[in-house]
Amino acid sequence: MAFSSIPILDLSEARNPATKPAFLDSLRHALLEVGFLYIKNTGVDDKLIQEVIEQGKRFFELPEEKKLEIEMKNAPSFLGYSRLGNEITRFKTDWREQIDLSTTHPTPSPSDPLYHNLLAPNQWPDPTSLPHFRPVYEQYMIKMGAISMEFISLVAEAIGLPANAFERFFDKEQQHKLKIVKYPDLQELGIEGDEGESQGVGPHKDSMLTSYLLQASHHRGLQVQNHRGEWVDCPPIDGTFVVAIGQGLEAMTQGVCQRWAF
Repeated sequence: MAFSSIPILDLSEARNPATKPAFLDSLRHALLEVGFLYIKNTGVDDKLIQEVIEQGKRFFELPEEKKLEIEMKNAPSFLGYSRLGNEITRFKTDWREQIDLSTTHPTPSPSDPLYHNLLAPNQWPDPTSLPHFRPVYEQYMIKMGAISMEFISLVAEAIGLPANAFERFFDKEQQHKLKIVKYPDLQELGIEGDEGESQGVGPHKDSMLTSYLLQASHHRGLQVQNHRGEWVDCPPIDGTFVVAIGQGLEAMTQGVCQRWAF
């Protein structure tokens, strides 16, 4: 049966032996039937969440020339700033600007395989302009990285596997990536047209295992696709993250966990 709403799961219940079985049952349903869920009570401090939102806004308020100092094309790591309208999904322009970051890893040496460039250092905004941006986002990535590893072990248990079933697929110092995105008001930009010409980001499926979306404002926009191809609203809910199942997890579980477009 196609879903018409996104389930909300309380992560604190997974940390209590008395409520964990019921949590795993709900998680199993979300994994097999929906491919998306909200999680609440994650343990991420609300003060940190508000700092993340504030620092993200301040970054996008910087002059264009300051943002372009850390443009993605400056580095081989695919980390850094992407200007408005620079990306395309399904042959249509995505009207968004963004900065891509990752957890810290040692700088690759010239003798390392080329793919180790993906572990290259972040490009950070000028600290004289945004002195708190880097420490806030480094702390946030550590927190969210830990939650993602905890969640993957819960996924394993929810589908009847040992909690450590997926550990062999991860590096000891696993890289976690983060994307900060601004979707501007297209009417203010003078961009109008049909749905395909005015997208923030087109329908897509993430390639990784799981994504954790913090909706930083009360503006609606996120939708997810169900089995019938219908688009279901996924409105912002305070104190939650939206978890999207990615193509990586679907492949790793041989299709048991399903992913759908959003």
